[in-house]
Amino acid sequence: MFENLQDKLDGVFRKLRGQARMTEKNIEESLREVRIALLDADVSYRAAKTFTRNVQERAVGTEVLRSLTPGQQVIKIVHEELVELMGGSEPPPELPRGSRQVIMLMGLQGSGKTTTAAKLAKYYKKEGRRPLLVAADVYRPAAIDQLKILGDQVEVPVFSLGADEDPVKIASKAMEYADKEILDTVILDTAGRLHIDDEMMNELERVRETVKPYWRLFVADSMTGQDATQ
Repeated sequence: MFENLQDKLDGVFRKLRGQARMTEKNIEESLREVRIALLDADVSYRAAKTFTRNVQERAVGTEVLRSLTPGQQVIKIVHEELVELMGGSEPPPELPRGSRQVIMLMGLQGSGKTTTAAKLAKYYKKEGRRPLLVAADVYRPAAIDQLKILGDQVEVPVFSLGADEDPVKIASKAMEYADKEILDTVILDTAGRLHIDDEMMNELERVRETVKPYWRLFVADSMTGQDATQ
């Protein structure tokens, strides 16, 4: 789904780069394509409409940076607004000290949850916490191996019971392991799912009830799929 969104946005950006001069009309036409691409990716109508309105307000009449073409300036604005739409660039929240805290990652398949989990583990490790990564995605091929590789890269332990276990059991056993090893930040990498999949959503709810997360993070930005060690 996000790959399709990226392809469509790339098409719009190619057209923008070729524009020697930007007008209200061609900005509006480009943003119409962006809005359709967002709606196709299941972004809510209200969010997509607000996004395009914000871009248009910034793009129309804006001063073009000397080092950029008009089209590139609009692309820069679109990118900045996309970052804001996906949650902004604020750092992760400070977690309460003195007790174990749980972060539960959710989102669509391919949205970057596993890499985001490793990035969070690295961030909180630098903050002086003792994180544990939990491989609770038993449906995506190689998801467990990927998390183990990323865990090695950021030097954070990974808890796994394999792909044949129930995610709720994995979450429960991970809590026991964290208590035993005195690990104070548990980061669960859950399987990608759609909100219309009742069985998968019910499973997610049972995991939530088991771990009682301090922070539930919905990962919706495929751009998080960068090197977790950066």
